[in-house]
Amino acid sequence: MDILVMTSIQNQVLALFKAEISPCLDKHWKEIPLSLDYDLFDAPGDDLHEALDKYEKQFCIDLTGVKWSCYFPWENTPLFTRWFKVKREHIEQTRKPLTIKMFAESAQAGKWLYD
Repeated sequence: MDILVMTSIQNQVLALFKAEISPCLDKHWKEIPLSLDYDLFDAPGDDLHEALDKYEKQFCIDLTGVKWSCYFPWENTPLFTRWFKVKREHIEQTRKPLTIKMFAESAQAGKWLYD
Protein backbone atom coordinates (compact mmCIF):
# COMPACT_ATOMS: atom_id res chain seq x y z
CA MET A 1 0.00 0.00 0.00
CA ASP A 2 2.83 2.45 0.80
CA ILE A 3 4.27 2.04 -2.71
CA LEU A 4 0.88 2.84 -4.22
CA VAL A 5 0.49 5.95 -2.05
CA MET A 6 4.02 7.14 -2.92
CA THR A 7 3.40 6.58 -6.63
CA SER A 8 0.18 8.54 -6.36
CA ILE A 9 1.90 11.42 -4.56
CA GLN A 10 4.78 11.36 -7.07
CA ASN A 11 2.26 11.55 -9.91
CA GLN A 12 0.42 14.42 -8.22
CA VAL A 13 3.63 16.38 -7.62
CA LEU A 14 4.87 15.73 -11.15
CA ALA A 15 1.50 16.79 -12.58
CA LEU A 16 1.59 20.01 -10.56
CA PHE A 17 5.07 20.91 -11.82
CA LYS A 18 4.17 19.95 -15.40
CA ALA A 19 1.16 22.26 -15.23
CA GLU A 20 3.20 25.19 -13.87
CA ILE A 21 6.66 24.93 -15.47
CA SER A 22 7.06 25.89 -19.11
CA PRO A 23 8.81 23.08 -20.95
CA CYS A 24 12.46 23.52 -21.95
CA LEU A 25 13.67 22.84 -25.46
CA ASP A 26 16.71 20.84 -26.51
CA LYS A 27 19.20 21.99 -29.16
CA HIS A 28 16.85 20.65 -31.87
CA TRP A 29 13.93 22.69 -30.50
CA LYS A 30 12.19 19.58 -29.20
CA GLU A 31 10.36 19.77 -25.91
CA ILE A 32 12.13 18.13 -22.98
CA PRO A 33 9.43 16.46 -20.87
CA LEU A 34 9.54 17.06 -17.16
CA SER A 35 10.34 14.00 -15.09
CA LEU A 36 11.00 13.37 -11.42
CA ASP A 37 14.74 13.85 -12.05
CA TYR A 38 14.29 17.23 -13.75
CA ASP A 39 16.52 19.87 -12.14
CA LEU A 40 14.37 22.92 -11.44
CA PHE A 41 17.42 25.19 -11.63
CA ASP A 42 16.65 25.73 -15.31
CA ALA A 43 12.96 26.47 -14.77
CA PRO A 44 11.80 30.03 -15.46
CA GLY A 45 11.70 31.94 -12.17
CA ASP A 46 8.06 33.04 -12.37
CA ASP A 47 6.93 29.53 -13.24
CA LEU A 48 8.92 28.08 -10.36
CA HIS A 49 7.51 30.55 -7.83
CA GLU A 50 3.95 29.73 -8.92
CA ALA A 51 4.66 25.99 -8.72
CA LEU A 52 6.18 26.31 -5.24
CA ASP A 53 3.21 28.35 -3.97
CA LYS A 54 0.77 25.75 -5.27
CA TYR A 55 2.93 22.89 -3.94
CA GLU A 56 2.92 24.39 -0.43
CA LYS A 57 -0.86 24.75 -0.47
CA GLN A 58 -1.70 21.41 -2.09
CA PHE A 59 0.63 19.27 0.01
CA CYS A 60 0.74 21.41 3.20
CA ILE A 61 4.53 21.60 3.13
CA ASP A 62 6.17 24.67 4.65
CA LEU A 63 9.07 25.76 2.43
CA THR A 64 10.05 28.83 4.45
CA GLY A 65 12.96 26.97 6.06
CA VAL A 66 14.45 25.77 2.77
CA LYS A 67 18.04 26.96 2.27
CA TRP A 68 17.52 28.25 -1.26
CA SER A 69 21.16 29.37 -1.38
CA CYS A 70 22.14 25.69 -1.71
CA TYR A 71 20.17 25.42 -4.95
CA PHE A 72 20.54 28.97 -6.30
CA PRO A 73 23.90 30.15 -4.91
CA TRP A 74 24.53 32.90 -7.47
CA GLU A 75 21.17 34.55 -6.85
CA ASN A 76 21.87 34.45 -3.11
CA THR A 77 25.38 35.92 -3.32
CA PRO A 78 25.55 39.58 -2.28
CA LEU A 79 25.51 41.97 -5.22
CA PHE A 80 28.83 43.61 -4.36
CA THR A 81 30.51 40.20 -4.24
CA ARG A 82 29.00 39.23 -7.59
CA TRP A 83 30.22 42.43 -9.22
CA PHE A 84 33.76 42.53 -7.93
CA LYS A 85 34.93 39.44 -6.10
CA VAL A 86 33.81 36.14 -7.65
CA LYS A 87 32.98 34.56 -10.94
CA ARG A 88 29.59 33.01 -11.49
CA GLU A 89 31.14 29.71 -12.64
CA HIS A 90 32.94 29.32 -9.31
CA ILE A 91 29.81 30.01 -7.29
CA GLU A 92 27.60 27.73 -9.41
CA GLN A 93 30.00 24.80 -8.83
CA THR A 94 28.70 24.63 -5.25
CA ARG A 95 25.07 24.32 -6.37
CA LYS A 96 23.05 21.29 -5.29
CA PRO A 97 20.45 19.89 -7.70
CA LEU A 98 16.81 20.69 -6.93
CA THR A 99 14.63 18.00 -8.47
CA ILE A 100 10.92 17.34 -8.65
CA LYS A 101 11.64 14.01 -6.93
CA MET A 102 12.82 15.93 -3.85
CA PHE A 103 9.44 17.64 -3.69
CA ALA A 104 7.61 14.32 -4.17
CA GLU A 105 9.57 12.65 -1.37
CA SER A 106 8.99 15.63 0.91
CA ALA A 107 5.25 15.58 0.14
CA GLN A 108 5.19 11.91 1.11
CA ALA A 109 6.99 12.68 4.38
CA GLY A 110 4.87 15.76 5.14
CA LYS A 111 7.87 18.08 5.47
CA TRP A 112 10.89 19.31 3.52
CA LEU A 113 13.57 16.61 3.80
CA TYR A 114 16.63 18.26 2.31
CA ASP A 115 19.42 20.82 2.90
